[in-house]
Amino acid sequence: MERTPLFQRETHGIRVSVQPVYLPADSRPEQAHFVYAYFVKIENRGSQPAQLVRRFWHIHDPEGGDTEIEGEGVVGEQPLLAPGTVHEYNSYCVLNGPLGHMEGRYHFSRPDGS
Repeated sequence: MERTPLFQRETHGIRVSVQPVYLPADSRPEQAHFVYAYFVKIENRGSQPAQLVRRFWHIHDPEGGDTEIEGEGVVGEQPLLAPGTVHEYNSYCVLNGPLGHMEGRYHFSRPDGS
C-alpha cells in the first residue's frame, strides 16, 4: 500500500520520508496508552553508495516526558543503499497522551569517507 509521506527531507542526496499512523486497535486511551506506528522510506538519490550507520530519535511526549533512542542502524539493520535504491522500514512508539511528536537524524557513511 503506497503511503503519502507526512514529513519529507533531503540532505546530501539522501531523502527520508515518514508517515506516522495512530493505531486505535492497539491503544488504550483510558489507561493513557496511545500507540503510533511510523513508516520510513529512505532513498539514495545521490551518485555514491551510502550505508546507514546510526540513528537518533527524540520522542516528545507531553504527558510522559521525553525519550531519546540512539543506536546502530534501524530495526537491527545497517542497510547499504546503492544510488537509486530505497530502504523502507516501520516501527512504533507508545505515548502517555494523544499528542506528541518525534524528531531525529540518521548518520550515513560513503566509500569516500563522507
